[in-house]
Amino acid sequence: MSAERSPEAERAARELLRHAVATLAYRGAKAIAGAPPEFADFRPSDSTRTPVALLSHIGDLLDWAVSLAEGNQRWNPVDPTGWDDATTRFFAGLGAFDEYLASDRPLAWSAERLFQGPVADALTHVGQLMMLRRLAGIPVRSENYSKADVRAGRVTAEQTAPKMEFD
Repeated sequence: MSAERSPEAERAARELLRHAVATLAYRGAKAIAGAPPEFADFRPSDSTRTPVALLSHIGDLLDWAVSLAEGNQRWNPVDPTGWDDATTRFFAGLGAFDEYLASDRPLAWSAERLFQGPVADALTHVGQLMMLRRLAGIPVRSENYSKADVRAGRVTAEQTAPKMEFD
């Protein structure tokens, strides 16, 4: 915790970060849901990561986020083993990170730095998954995400139905 920040401000920052993690879960679940098995290896060019590589990398970022929060910065990338495994790891990583944020354990890195590093990077990669779905001909319907029912702590594949989708 920062010396200049009150406990109340620290809790508020953690809650906002938890909401960002729930947003990542909501958007990630939407990017993953209904993807056919062949999507995992889709590659529009030789320099593009496959969806399974991106999803595996997001799992790496979530593992890193927990290690940063704990004060044991570790970067241990895991080679993708398949879409189902990467999906399971994605939601497990979200759960582990959210659980840490919901606890009273201290943050070794500020909520702001945890957002600007692993969380923002993961959100970028979810956007790439959405773009790859369009390129693969299996787009996901657009949505007004400001109306979505996103709640801190809801970090599983089971998300609420979209409130306002459009084409």
